[in-house]
Amino acid sequence: MKHIIGLLVIFVTLVACGVVAQAQQPPKIPRIGILLGLSLSANTARIEAFRQGLGEFGYVEGKNIVIEYRAAEGKRERLPELITELVRLKVDVIVTAGPSPTRAAKEARVTIPIVMANDGDPVGSGIVASLARPGGNITGLSTLAPEISGKRLELLKEIVPKLSRVAVFGDSTQPGNAQILRETELAAKALAVQIQYLEVRDPKDIETVFQEARKGRANAVLPISIHVTVSHRTQVADLAVKSRLPAIYDNPESVEAGGLMSYGVSIIDLYRRAATYVDKILKGAKPADLPIEQPTKFELVINLKPAKQIGLTIPQSVLYRADKVIK
Repeated sequence: MKHIIGLLVIFVTLVACGVVAQAQQPPKIPRIGILLGLSLSANTARIEAFRQGLGEFGYVEGKNIVIEYRAAEGKRERLPELITELVRLKVDVIVTAGPSPTRAAKEARVTIPIVMANDGDPVGSGIVASLARPGGNITGLSTLAPEISGKRLELLKEIVPKLSRVAVFGDSTQPGNAQILRETELAAKALAVQIQYLEVRDPKDIETVFQEARKGRANAVLPISIHVTVSHRTQVADLAVKSRLPAIYDNPESVEAGGLMSYGVSIIDLYRRAATYVDKILKGAKPADLPIEQPTKFELVINLKPAKQIGLTIPQSVLYRADKVIK
């Protein structure tokens, strides 16, 4: 009997010790991967907005959450390798910054939940089945890029009433380019404006397309948001001024770099909202059950310095609608 009681005491003690040890184990710290098509420096404001969004849910980088950054530096061929690294690190969620990283993650067939911080047309480009029911392991936010491209052309027509020909810079190999170009052409037809489409796949193409735009007698320039024009936005803005061509962009960073004007979704707002998806997934939600959000905040930003340099007067009716005017 004493022997049995002794064994029971030992058993209870071991169980108690196991419970205590288990209770003392630190909770698992979530690990988030951020996959960037461009450099970290080109995405500073967006990443900070994402961090702020995480902070609203109590996550603090380096304290109760780890963020692994991987940047392709504009070289899309590096994306599969970077995805492999994030998978090897066993991240809980991958946040993709733009169509190319999202496309690369989908093609890699990773099973890790993926949150798109911004994608122009995830349904049209075949990333997800639908906005309401994305299915699979990808969800996130859409920028409605194709629909908004027509509005940019309308704004160009307002500031250049005699607008007849616009040079559109794009990259046919980038996801979403075709849809944006199609919507731009529809808007151009309604406005009686001709489109001169020019491919920009490499930084060395930038000067060439401006030369072609001048030869083609373009009255203005509309760069589709692609890796090259975004990562070399200062050069694009400078050449637009030097060529005396009004240009409208889809991101305010290009205007802050010396561009004339931009109209589009508040990308900063999208990155902050991407944290909402990350929080839900970390708490057990499945990407397939999380509808893709459409943008709610749009921004018109105007820079008067390049306008003055090219001898262009921005109508007061347009200035009044601007969310920000740089003088």
